[in-house]
Amino acid sequence: MFKNVRRFVLPAIAAIILLAGCGSTPEQPDHNDADVTFASEMIPHHRQAIEMAGLVTERTGNQRLRGLADDIRQAQQPEIEQLSEWLQQWGETVPGEHEGHGGGHATPGMMTEEHLAELGRMSGATFDRRWLEMMIEHHAGAIEMARTQLAQGVHPEVKRLAQQVIDTQQAEIETMKGLLGNG
Repeated sequence: MFKNVRRFVLPAIAAIILLAGCGSTPEQPDHNDADVTFASEMIPHHRQAIEMAGLVTERTGNQRLRGLADDIRQAQQPEIEQLSEWLQQWGETVPGEHEGHGGGHATPGMMTEEHLAELGRMSGATFDRRWLEMMIEHHAGAIEMARTQLAQGVHPEVKRLAQQVIDTQQAEIETMKGLLGNG
């Protein structure tokens, strides 16, 4: 009889202990505050980059600069849409069209309204140089935000997007430095 107890009862006890242990393990959260902060701050940041890129068509004849501005618009608009979707899924507020827009607040790389107005008054080679300088600063801010996301965020897709921001914008910075003659 003792043999039967060991054969049936001991495995049952082991299974109960194992299942009880699984229930006590905390689950990894779907997202955290860093994910929300990244999404909430990157949306107005990208919107401003798109606004800055929109100035290029009217103010320069430089085809390389125009192509770069188009690339920025094409890359960042879908990212805004994805970030907005995540915020909605998480029950968070999606920043409005003009929220954080040119306010010069603590978001890295954001231009103030004064900077944008200054840029809007320029054209030609003066515009090209100033736009490149400002966009390099703007991209550096996005990279800083993305690195913070990689270090502190938990949502795997948001982290993938953060890495994509780093890779894309670092390459664009190198292109812009080359256009400035600093590359």
